[in-house]
Amino acid sequence: MIQIIPGNKGSGKTKRLIDITNDALKVEHGIIVFIDDDKRYMYDLRHEIRFVDAGEYPAARKCSPEAFLAFVSGMLSVNYDISLISIDAFLKIVKIEKEQLPDFFRALDQLSREHHCNFLISLSMPVDDLQEDVRAYCI
Repeated sequence: MIQIIPGNKGSGKTKRLIDITNDALKVEHGIIVFIDDDKRYMYDLRHEIRFVDAGEYPAARKCSPEAFLAFVSGMLSVNYDISLISIDAFLKIVKIEKEQLPDFFRALDQLSREHHCNFLISLSMPVDDLQEDVRAYCI
């Protein structure tokens, strides 16, 4: 399952993402991973959550959608116990055009189903600017 938290900069997406991720510890039975573009929010997360600074990995810095899917696939391939991946600052990490979003999220949804891993993503874009099939993932 994929869930997107859309909104403009400063609308509270990150706080909501952190709160939902921290609360997920109560219901998730696997490992929770939080991906961000820097370490700014590392200490806002509970210590049981695995924090990943994408800026430390060349393949995940301003990468293509395909490279990011490969980065996430690599995580899932070495740890079958990951049940939730939360991604903050998605548009800072992934260099993607608005027109590419539907294909990207379809591929991510397939990855989610195949590996039984949920994704929670903050997306700095108003919900009205998203294509209809991307809006279906919005919470």
